[in-house]
Amino acid sequence: MSLIGKEISEFAVQAYVNGEFKEITKKDILGKWSVFFFYPADFTFVCPTELEDLANKYGEFQAAGCEIYSVSCDSHYVHKAWHDASKTIQKIRYPMLADPTGKLARDFEVMIEDDGMAERGSFIVNPEGKIVAYEVIAGNVGRNADELFRRLQASQFVAEHGDQVCPAKWQPGAETLKPSLDLVGLI
Repeated sequence: MSLIGKEISEFAVQAYVNGEFKEITKKDILGKWSVFFFYPADFTFVCPTELEDLANKYGEFQAAGCEIYSVSCDSHYVHKAWHDASKTIQKIRYPMLADPTGKLARDFEVMIEDDGMAERGSFIVNPEGKIVAYEVIAGNVGRNADELFRRLQASQFVAEHGDQVCPAKWQPGAETLKPSLDLVGLI
């Protein structure tokens, strides 16, 4: 079953952000675009490469009106310990959400029950709190922030221009398609 169009459930979790603990709720994400970036665990090998990649592109996400929320099933205290111990993780300025009960991971359907960890899942959520794009990747394969950002831009474009669609490799300013019966070969 697809998660496209699914409204995310109410939630309230602790986060580590900019040297502080803060509660983040569903109310905080409504009214703007969001990326929920699930990863298996702090103090691992592939995860810091992905989180650093996002940290390096964070300004572009913010300029596009989008907040990034990295999420693991670790506690906010573990997020802080990892931040304090790792020069790579110290680059992160976006909220690191703590999901020790797995509630968020289950809502986004990325919880690995036997391991108590989340799959590598990236979700673009629109200002109404609905999932408009997502991918789930095997634990041993890292993701690319450039492609995630491109998908965000395309999602924002089609939300604003509902009569147009973005083809493969679309970039802002490139041509789009306007669906018609001629295009789908029905006429």
